[in-house]
Amino acid sequence: MDISIESIGVANPGKPIDQIKIAHFMQQAHQLDKQEARKLKFLYRKSGISFRYSVLDDFEKTNCKDFTFFPKSADFEPFPGTKSRMGIFQKTAPQLCEEAINNCLSKTKTKAADITHLILVSCTGMVAPGVELELMKRLGLADSVERYCLHFMGCYAAFTGVKLADKILKAEPEAKVMLIAVELCTLHFQKDYVEDNILANSLFGDGAAAALIRNSDSGLKIKSYLSQVIMEGEKDMAWGIGDFGFEMRLSKYIPMLLDQGINRLIEQFEQKFKLSSLEHFAIHPGGKQILQKVQEAFGLPASINTHALAVLDKFGNMSSATILFVLERIMHDEHIHGEILSMGFGPGLTLETLLLDKK
Repeated sequence: MDISIESIGVANPGKPIDQIKIAHFMQQAHQLDKQEARKLKFLYRKSGISFRYSVLDDFEKTNCKDFTFFPKSADFEPFPGTKSRMGIFQKTAPQLCEEAINNCLSKTKTKAADITHLILVSCTGMVAPGVELELMKRLGLADSVERYCLHFMGCYAAFTGVKLADKILKAEPEAKVMLIAVELCTLHFQKDYVEDNILANSLFGDGAAAALIRNSDSGLKIKSYLSQVIMEGEKDMAWGIGDFGFEMRLSKYIPMLLDQGINRLIEQFEQKFKLSSLEHFAIHPGGKQILQKVQEAFGLPASINTHALAVLDKFGNMSSATILFVLERIMHDEHIHGEILSMGFGPGLTLETLLLDKK
């Protein structure tokens, strides 16, 4: 048996919200004139996203008087502070995690009571005692379960979680590790009409994904991994805590920086992963342009992004949970066998790579 991602389960809150409805909400929130509203709707139509999910139902409402979280006023004042946003996270994240974990376990013979280690990943909410403690109660886990929390690492954090699980299993081969990534990105909507917010507001959605990692004869075998920081992008992707939620710095130059960084590192990737022999890739869909730039940097056909584009279209970018949505689709694709190179990106500008083998 090999250390493997044996099963993946996913969950999203509520019903899918049409991207154009979200664009209308943003038009209200930013108080745009007709010309700026047309520009915004054009950006949303070209985003590669049809639907997103949110723990808030305000994004699909056409009248601010019907809002349940944001202010019922045209100027969106008083704007919700970080405390109220974290209150929603604390209330809704455990249930979403529970759904994803139950979905994951339903595909295996492993029971919740068998779990020995729990790794929680999130960059959109923090509370202590944490979501993982609430999950122990909901799932009936043993009090001796070891808990690890990976917070505020951004879109690449699920890769860090997989690597941590791999190291745990190398030390404790009988362990059964549950990795759960939950991101409620829409809680952190920012109304200032600036480039960073316009891009972030057009991309991010809510979701959770759980992965059971253990020694197994099935699933996605963990073969190797590599982490790199593209220092030139340190100021182009960042994440901080503000008075009105978490604030993202998301530059339009990120696709170009990734392209340059990958081209510079291509020889190292070839030595580590034997790129020339790889046919399958699982790239974090941080955005349509990012997928295209990574594909071009490696000289790959557009078909390698089929599953990543499908996830982007149906869910948007769910930060750290997104790559597990992509891998879940790949696990059920009967046409994909053998090695898969997975890649994710986040603040730093950090580039994480993970080589898997589909059994």
